[in-house]
Amino acid sequence: MELRGGRAARLALGLALLCSALEAAPAGPQPRAAGGQFWHVSDLHLDPTYHITPDRTKVCSSSKGANASNPGPFGDFLCDSPYQLILSAFAFMKDSKQQVSFMIWTGDSPPHVPVKELSTKLVISIIGNMSSTIRNFFPDLQVFPALGNHDYWPQDQLPVTTSEVYNAVADFWKPWLTDEAINTFRKGGFYTQLFESSDSSQPLRIISLNTNLYYSPNSVTVNITDPANQFAWLEGVLETSSQKKEKVYIIGHVPIGYLPYARNTTAIREYYNERLVKIFRKYSSVIAGQFFGHTHRDSIMVLLDEEEKPVNSLFVAPAVTPVKSVWQMESNNPGVRLYQYDLLDYSLLDLWQFYLDLRDANKKNESNWKLEYIFTKAYGIEDLKPESLYEVAKQLSVPHSTLFEQYYSNFIVSYDKTIVCEEGCKTCQICAIQYLDYSSYTDCVNREATWR
Repeated sequence: MELRGGRAARLALGLALLCSALEAAPAGPQPRAAGGQFWHVSDLHLDPTYHITPDRTKVCSSSKGANASNPGPFGDFLCDSPYQLILSAFAFMKDSKQQVSFMIWTGDSPPHVPVKELSTKLVISIIGNMSSTIRNFFPDLQVFPALGNHDYWPQDQLPVTTSEVYNAVADFWKPWLTDEAINTFRKGGFYTQLFESSDSSQPLRIISLNTNLYYSPNSVTVNITDPANQFAWLEGVLETSSQKKEKVYIIGHVPIGYLPYARNTTAIREYYNERLVKIFRKYSSVIAGQFFGHTHRDSIMVLLDEEEKPVNSLFVAPAVTPVKSVWQMESNNPGVRLYQYDLLDYSLLDLWQFYLDLRDANKKNESNWKLEYIFTKAYGIEDLKPESLYEVAKQLSVPHSTLFEQYYSNFIVSYDKTIVCEEGCKTCQICAIQYLDYSSYTDCVNREATWR
């Protein structure tokens, strides 16, 4: 919803946020006057076992017996989120007083723990806990959720027909979703719903995909051409949207495309990835944005058509959980983000990424969520349309690009400024941003030596 005071109120709000959030603020960036806003949160990964104890191996189940590194009230980089961290994120969002039209929540509530430490009952109870936590903070806000690969037991094994988890979660999400959306969700963990806004002339269609059906570790869907008939359903919904001249946001947990930190690796099975890329290219004029989570990192992708023309903007939001494995060099600080969109055509105008410096919060025993960056200011572009993101992608691929250093720091949510991403690391990042299908990605990786 647009702020009633128009530009002045919007500006005052934005500047108040900026003053408190940006330590070295560039002079006067202003939130846009003529746009709507929505929040995006992902990968909460609550660890109910988290507690401070002298035995570092017992701080949290999610460290899997490893010594927690430096545990404090808001968590540890070897643990999933304590409830206090999740509460601090939602409290920050609520206290920011941002006028938002809705929130998207792209899944993964339970912790990363061995299968035997969870159960269907526990997983359902944690998703219920997170759903009611969000509703308590934002009782009147429209929320569009998506299921994550951990929102099931055993993890990753989401089924192609109705299940106890789908039914229980459908009940939790009834306050947010229409009867039709709930009925679709019960059958396969996905749904579509119109968002009607008094500020916009046309409605926005949200399509919440269950991309976990395509996730490589999901053994239930091996050799199934169209798990839960979601491809056929998706094409049908997009075709209808196209005829009705609707605009669509795609939301999901596991992203399409290639992982930016692993060479030649898609997050979902390659066959499914090729199929989704084809569908999204066909309906790119209808789709105004795509939003995912899962990787716990902050990244962008630009979908190019067969002629290498940018046709879609995709965003992967970083996690609230700060967890990493013992063997990983980097993790992420907890993050939440705010998007700004055009009220006329729902095209994306900007994103404000907020984060909690976990080390600092634990040291001071207080959570001071701050603005990490404003996308258009950080990358020197006008908006987040595909053409603008493509410009960023080209700038990032320049050898020794300082902009790429900034992008990588944002990728790990300011976790550690001393970590650099060069050579093979940079190749993976650059190719994943621009090339989402097998042939173009492979070509990119093979010609890395020419531009590095």
